[in-house]
Amino acid sequence: MNTTLSCANLDPAGSVAVVITTYNHAAFLDDAIRSVLCQSAPAHEIIVVDDGSTDHPETVVSRYSPVRLIRQKNQGLSAARNTGLKAAVSDKIVFLDADDRLCRCAIEAGLECFFAHPDAGLVYGGYREFDAGCKMSEPIVRDIGPNPHLAFLRGNVIGMNGTVLFDRRRVLDAGGFDVTLPRCEDYDVYLRMSRIHPVANHHGIVAEYRRHGNNMSYKSLEMLHWVQRVLERYRPPNGSGPAVAAWRRGRAGWRFYYLWETLFGEGANREHRPMLQRIADAMRESPTVTVFQLTRRFLQRILPPGVKYMLKRLRGLRPPPPLKRVRFGHFDRITPISPNFGYDRGTPVDRYYIEAFVAAHRKDIQGRALEVDDALYCRQFGTGIVQQDVLDIRADNPRATIVGDLSVAGVLPQEAFDCLVVTQTLQLIYDMPAAVTEMYRALKPGGVLLLTCPGITQTYPGNMGENWFWSLTRAAAESLFSGVFGATNVAVEARGNVYAAVCFLEGLALEEMDAAKLDVLDTAYPVIITVRAVKPKEG
Repeated sequence: MNTTLSCANLDPAGSVAVVITTYNHAAFLDDAIRSVLCQSAPAHEIIVVDDGSTDHPETVVSRYSPVRLIRQKNQGLSAARNTGLKAAVSDKIVFLDADDRLCRCAIEAGLECFFAHPDAGLVYGGYREFDAGCKMSEPIVRDIGPNPHLAFLRGNVIGMNGTVLFDRRRVLDAGGFDVTLPRCEDYDVYLRMSRIHPVANHHGIVAEYRRHGNNMSYKSLEMLHWVQRVLERYRPPNGSGPAVAAWRRGRAGWRFYYLWETLFGEGANREHRPMLQRIADAMRESPTVTVFQLTRRFLQRILPPGVKYMLKRLRGLRPPPPLKRVRFGHFDRITPISPNFGYDRGTPVDRYYIEAFVAAHRKDIQGRALEVDDALYCRQFGTGIVQQDVLDIRADNPRATIVGDLSVAGVLPQEAFDCLVVTQTLQLIYDMPAAVTEMYRALKPGGVLLLTCPGITQTYPGNMGENWFWSLTRAAAESLFSGVFGATNVAVEARGNVYAAVCFLEGLALEEMDAAKLDVLDTAYPVIITVRAVKPKEG
């Protein structure tokens, strides 16, 4: 049950609680709280559960009036989560560790996924890891597949608990988190709930996992002990079949993973334990797997890169080719395949993301609407337009009802529009802050701006590119629009990935691409940036 991230059909009645558990992580707590307060779909409850900390988390919580603090004696992570679970009253619930953060779209993406899969016990998205230098990892997103329980028997496809939006009542009915488990309590809940409820996932990156040296997951042998204990609870009763195969694969996979971490992982290196001691610990757990991992490490060091590459290919993997082995093929040229964004070959790649964004918010396109250059998207996706306007800087555009520069005060009437659809225009305006301010003024209270702008792109060819001033990142767009509309009224997304970006720069058309690859979002390669901004109804 996999869905693509979209915000078209959110249930406004859905309420969400975010429970932040903390134990001596007050240094990170401020980041966690602010990540919840900045959600594009606000949390109805924010509950911080202090599990017997000695670093005074109450001083952090006191800065935020909407946040409720519950303090208890130290009982462990499961007990702290259960405290928040029972204290909350919302329909849905997120459990966030104090050293982690939610991305701006986390709640909205989860609610949208629940709307598509209302019978699910939980839904989840993807995440990134980051370190003290704020260096981000590649996105981590794993699909649940057609049989969630078998997927969990094979391994923890979720990875990070903060990506999960639970149905609160169904978690309670399943017994909550097991307080006898000091590790892997979230994995236990996934396995337990997936036996009785569907599980769904989307591809949005909704959380960020902080690597800081004291993470529980660094204690590899402890993690292995508890994950095996959890998995043993769900051993299938029969001696054969898909469930047994999945369970055996999961047991072997956890041993291979954690024994590798014991021998060569970051946690083992941080502890500065001698290699012989690591080997002895691993041998006590599984001599066979330990010998295999040592042999694997030895071969990794002595085999030439080309041989390692071919061995991985034989295993069905797709590793990056070794140095000087990249095949450039049709891209081995200094001019693009098409210099016109791909229009001469078919539909440009960026149109895929633009149209998906506008279609997802078709309910916003109503009342008096304005679009730039023509009314193409309003005609295609509008749902109740009573007056249509078209803005263009060119007086010779016969479709234009308003002529002028979007950044000039007074060009648009004040508080006149229910919706502005402004696609791929902002890059042509030098004074972007002025344009954003004018769009804000032109909207009625409660009116919506749907805007897209280029990220990774070519510019117009030749002299036409002289008026192309900008490409934006997600961070730049968030800062630009939040400063005018307010942070809680703005939702910004980066859409694209390296495949889409390379094909777009080369001028390939949608008709010759693998559309399934376009739906995998990687915010490090934004082909376009999308902005949905709502003008507050008061103030």
